[in-house]
Amino acid sequence: MTTIGFIYPDHAAEDDYPLAEQLLGGDMAGIKLPVEHIYGTDLHAVPELLDLGSESRLADGAALLAKHEPDAVVWACTSGSFVYGWEGARDQADRLAAVAGVPASSTSFAFVHAAQALGVRRVAVAASYPDDVARLFVDFLGAGGIEVVSMGSADIDTAAEVGELSPEAVVELAVSRDHPAADALLVPDTAMRTLGEINTLETRLGKPVLTANQVTVWEGLRLTGKSPLVRTLGALFGQRGN
Repeated sequence: MTTIGFIYPDHAAEDDYPLAEQLLGGDMAGIKLPVEHIYGTDLHAVPELLDLGSESRLADGAALLAKHEPDAVVWACTSGSFVYGWEGARDQADRLAAVAGVPASSTSFAFVHAAQALGVRRVAVAASYPDDVARLFVDFLGAGGIEVVSMGSADIDTAAEVGELSPEAVVELAVSRDHPAADALLVPDTAMRTLGEINTLETRLGKPVLTANQVTVWEGLRLTGKSPLVRTLGALFGQRGN
């Protein structure tokens, strides 16, 4: 059994993770995806995000995951990692790995690694965040060698609000912020329920769509050397050897 533990901030769209476990085959496939929560101020603003992703909070999350005996741990928060910048996010993941005693990463690095796996270099970003926070994600992607040709932000202040978006609203938010020059569309908020909409989005746009909870799960699998083929989780899960 391969167990990947996720540290998830507050509550919003964490039900995407049991859904992912189900779609991946769960016990039959030898995959478990436990989620534990940490809490901070629910606000898409830099000071609050820096606090949310702090070493002490992630150490608390790792301690909660210890009972699951994970083979890898992922900080399931995009804004709470990219807000530190590339080097700061690298240090954040390294410290999490040290305290968890297993390989670790974060959703921000998951986006870069997933884009690299698909050979994607030019992307559009459909962000739920306020513009100033969303631009930090653009900077992070640039540091990872990914060009953002277009970025649209929905200016939503809290994860709780994002978690209340209907499937139709999620699709509209994403589709309306695509760009014809982009090789893929990135949707960077783990507070948004997206796993059930990925195939719809890819069909409508005719290109890969990478969403926060999707790439977070994929990153955990990558850390453990697994690459299952799953048609319901988009182009990212449609190839071996990622």
